[in-house]
Amino acid sequence: QVQLVESGGGLVQAGGSVRLSCAASGRTFGSYAMAWFRQGPGKERELVARITSGGSTNYADSVKGRFTISRDNAKNTVYLQMNSLKSEDTAVYYCNVVGVWGQGTQVTVSS
Repeated sequence: QVQLVESGGGLVQAGGSVRLSCAASGRTFGSYAMAWFRQGPGKERELVARITSGGSTNYADSVKGRFTISRDNAKNTVYLQMNSLKSEDTAVYYCNVVGVWGQGTQVTVSS
């Protein structure tokens, strides 16, 4: 059974940084794209960043230049480095691999 477990969220001040991790288990994900989504208060879930099996990345315009997605295939883990955080980045962040969702991790940015 595929499972994804996110970690690393919390309360951070505007301008600060946080790194999220998503550990996958149940199968090997090296040949699959991995992605981070987020859902802010009263908003729909949106794609934040995606990384292919070959390491190509794409980002939402709102996070370009501030967030970096990376992966460690040996650890079956995807990361999201979030810098220069803004209050509008406050959301529950989810990782997604092969259609499976993690439980989410809350990131709250205080202004």
